Amino acid sequence: MAFDAGTRTRLGRSEVFLGPLGLGTAPIGNGTDREVDEETALGAVLTAWDAGVRYFDTAPHYGLGLAERRLGRALAGLPRDRYVVSTKVGRLLEPAPHGAGRLDDQGFAVPASHTRRWDFSADGVRRSLEESLERLGLDRVDVVLLHDPDHHWEQAVGEAYPALHELRDQGVVGAIGAGMNQARMLERFAVETDMDVVLLAGRYTLLDQRAAATMLPACRREGVSVIAAGVFNSGILAVDEPPGDATYDYGAAPDRLRARALRIARVCRRHGVTLPRAAMAFSARHPAVAGVLVGARSAEEVARNAGLLADPVPEILWADLEAEGLVVPGTAG
Repeated sequence: MAFDAGTRTRLGRSEVFLGPLGLGTAPIGNGTDREVDEETALGAVLTAWDAGVRYFDTAPHYGLGLAERRLGRALAGLPRDRYVVSTKVGRLLEPAPHGAGRLDDQGFAVPASHTRRWDFSADGVRRSLEESLERLGLDRVDVVLLHDPDHHWEQAVGEAYPALHELRDQGVVGAIGAGMNQARMLERFAVETDMDVVLLAGRYTLLDQRAAATMLPACRREGVSVIAAGVFNSGILAVDEPPGDATYDYGAAPDRLRARALRIARVCRRHGVTLPRAAMAFSARHPAVAGVLVGARSAEEVARNAGLLADPVPEILWADLEAEGLVVPGTAG
């Protein structure tokens, strides 16, 4: 799938349509403990808009609401019927009276003004959504996702999901789903509920294709769309020559994975393709995938990512990667 700003894919059976590239906003919420100034953050969103990106994903978790506030400010004044916003529920933000002078300890360079409390109850879903709308400055969001319910399956499926289902039936939101870093539970959601979409982070990439075994086929069978996120596995696939201190899933990349990434990069170069370009194309090309979601903290990063997805990758590259045992046969779409 090459990036074509005019292409739109329906999420499940909803009336929400996504383009092939979305902007993840964790970085502009000062993610990975890196501060981003306001001008740079807003510039990233507006550059995405200028590049044809019309899907923006956020969450209360990202910078204790900072990402939602910045996204809302950037989108203010743009035509509301031209873009799609997804946010997430499952973590409520509560004031932290003793947070003064401390920094958040969950990967975001922001003051610890609030604490996060897991809550997948029906009331928690409604409260979270109301507070997100206030931070965003919007009267609606298009997609609401259960956020990381790994250790909360019973409440998520028994309380949060029915609440989202009701909100969708009422027309309050257009599509509902779940977003996680694992494939197994997302597959359960796809099979056992009536969700429209799942957001899968890091489990369908050039270095990790475990979702291709059963999860992606199940989503196709059930008519559930997949948004592929974490396509660079947090950094190791984002550069053509992963350095010795490359990161994988937000930690130090194991030597074996770095060696594998370098081997993949060598095959890519034979076809005139960079490793980041191949990484984005690989995750985008599976027929279950409606689009890829890539985070960025600056206009330069946004422009680079849009350019990578716009540049088609020769089909023979996938066959060569399979032949060399670098991707699992049949996973490249």
